[in-house]
Amino acid sequence: MYLLSWKIAPCIATGNTCVCKPSELTSVTAYMLCDVLLQAGLPAGVVNMVFGYGSKVGEAIVSHPGIPLITFTGSTATGKIIQRSSAEHCKKLSLELGGKNSGIVFSDADLEKCIPTIVRSCFANQGEICLCTERLFVHEEVFEEFLEKFVEATRKLKVGDPTSPASTTGSLVSKDHLDKVKSYINMAVKQNGKIRCGHLVDDLDLSPRNKNGYFILPTVLTGLKDDSCVNQEEIFGPVVTVTTFTTEQEVIERSNNISYGLSATVFSRDVGKVHRVAQALDVGTVWCNCWVIRDLRMPFGGTKKSGLGRESQDDSLDFFTEQKTVCVKIDV
Repeated sequence: MYLLSWKIAPCIATGNTCVCKPSELTSVTAYMLCDVLLQAGLPAGVVNMVFGYGSKVGEAIVSHPGIPLITFTGSTATGKIIQRSSAEHCKKLSLELGGKNSGIVFSDADLEKCIPTIVRSCFANQGEICLCTERLFVHEEVFEEFLEKFVEATRKLKVGDPTSPASTTGSLVSKDHLDKVKSYINMAVKQNGKIRCGHLVDDLDLSPRNKNGYFILPTVLTGLKDDSCVNQEEIFGPVVTVTTFTTEQEVIERSNNISYGLSATVFSRDVGKVHRVAQALDVGTVWCNCWVIRDLRMPFGGTKKSGLGRESQDDSLDFFTEQKTVCVKIDV
């Protein structure tokens, strides 16, 4: 709903019509949005919602010669398919793709303040947010203290029915995705990683109603190398790795040593250091001593395999319009 409304609004505000295809796994909210649009009195044909699988319905949309531009939020793998399918018609593209976002905690960070924010950045919405933190780099001087407090805070998260006020973490979107997330944890164990809390080491206490749901405990891993697939590939679930670093330059290089570049977070009391590191990180958005504090007027998007283009108040208006030069000779 959020992603659709964010894209539909600038599209129709600039005089366009649109064809929207939501994920087949989240089509109910898109269907509900259709009713809202009808109630608002939007003319028929302005917003057209189609449902189905990407391999059939999505492919028909992106390859159709009558659709001049495409904006997409989703996986990098699907983004590559869209690029290939639309290339014949040289379509205008805006792609907000995957991320493997890092969080950097310097020795002067206020741990009491930053740990609640970091827990949220790792595990909000079960980690199924492209902006969630999946790699944490913690300065060696505070690593043990941070890890103890971080694991303690993570274990306080309550996994269960998302409609219950007592729950902080719901289920993953599908069984296939649950199996994928579990497979990364299993790979971490095979690669000599250590599970500090979560899946395989703690008990998942679910009500009888939720026993067969796609639930998994928020999981913290340590002891993995930077080139591990667990540290290089997007998991998109409640799993985070934690490792140490020594110097500022080292952590910048290690954070950037990945094919994604969506976002990062930096925690330090040193304002100069925060700005210096933020400038050096090869990502589209850097949050300093906070996470997902957003102004929709500001540009949003990624670098490298995290996408093409930017979305914002001005960028979106530019995307959904075309500049044209008209030269008229007037005889005087």
